[in-house]
Amino acid sequence: MKLIITNLKHFIFTFMVLLAIMIAIGIQIGAEAHWGRDRLAYKIGEEGPHIFYEQGEMVAHTIKGSDKEGFYIDRKALKAGELRAEVYFPLDSSRFTFEVEDIVHKPDVTYQDGEAILAISDIEGAYGTFRDFLIAHHVIDQNLNWTFGRGHLVLLGDFVDRGFSTTQVLWFIYKLEQEAKKHGGKVHYILGNHEIKNLQGNFQSAAKKYHYIAGYIGKQQYDLYGDDSVIGRWLASKNTVEKINGYLFMHGGLHPSVTGLNLSLRQINEAVRAKYRQIYYPSSNPLDTDILISTTKGPSWYRGYFKGELNQDDVDMSLEYFQAKAVVVGHTIQDEVSAHYAGKVMAIDVKHPLDYRPSFPFRSSQGLLLKGGKSYRLLSDGSSEEL
Repeated sequence: MKLIITNLKHFIFTFMVLLAIMIAIGIQIGAEAHWGRDRLAYKIGEEGPHIFYEQGEMVAHTIKGSDKEGFYIDRKALKAGELRAEVYFPLDSSRFTFEVEDIVHKPDVTYQDGEAILAISDIEGAYGTFRDFLIAHHVIDQNLNWTFGRGHLVLLGDFVDRGFSTTQVLWFIYKLEQEAKKHGGKVHYILGNHEIKNLQGNFQSAAKKYHYIAGYIGKQQYDLYGDDSVIGRWLASKNTVEKINGYLFMHGGLHPSVTGLNLSLRQINEAVRAKYRQIYYPSSNPLDTDILISTTKGPSWYRGYFKGELNQDDVDMSLEYFQAKAVVVGHTIQDEVSAHYAGKVMAIDVKHPLDYRPSFPFRSSQGLLLKGGKSYRLLSDGSSEEL
């Protein structure tokens, strides 16, 4: 018996040591453990609104009811003077409203005013996380009112897919644009590769519930962001590259050959925007501008900064062409918001907490603040660290 107990102790000790080593290696390579998922993630009742142009008017579709009582569609035509809509967030039963706008304006590509810039990327359908981070850093207050003055809020793409709050995230950005404008501020929603995927009808990374949501309202999933949807037209108007107070912002990065096209930022955006709804494929007779929509080298897709493909001269030459101080990118996950290439490349994609599912190691949001010639890493508790 004593021998059995001794061997069991040795086994348990060896097992714990090996487990600790496996966890350490897993954390080192970015592995995560997830457990459970709040059933509210799958809630369909109160989902919406999904607003479409139908026979010359805007019609909002909201799913009502429950799986026990059955579902029905609340269909409401939006008329002049009644262009308000409401969004429900199941996790904390909160709601917000916004004004629906009938006219979509393409944003400018260059801004110069010296105001502060707060940038965040790759929220991936986590509305609660996104909202709470903006509150912590005084971009908005608890009632979602804009408190960032004339500042710039830059959203560097991939705010859709994976998470279970994509509807809430998109309408929240839509609302933030309106809130910022009232105070002289600006929200810059710069599209990432996942927004472009959605515009092209590629929903492989979307939460499966959105397939059923589209079906409940009598649509296909690609209709949710199609040309006849308010959100679809709004998304399709956005840029993929902007320059704000001397900094370039894009989701992926600048492949060195982009500068060889001798295009302005406006021309780059127009070339990419024209292809938002066309799936990219390598052509046997490519155009020079095809690199802009390439799924490996385009500004919304490129990861070369972090693959050892570039040196300092490459980065400096691209920035010199666009007369920019530095480039800020998301897309490629970092341990923390960080500066690379002598501070000329700032990487801000981190693993944000999920709305409905805990994970280990525990996730924590971060963002970037550019203010007064300095750059700061913003932490989820509202504090900051100078880079």
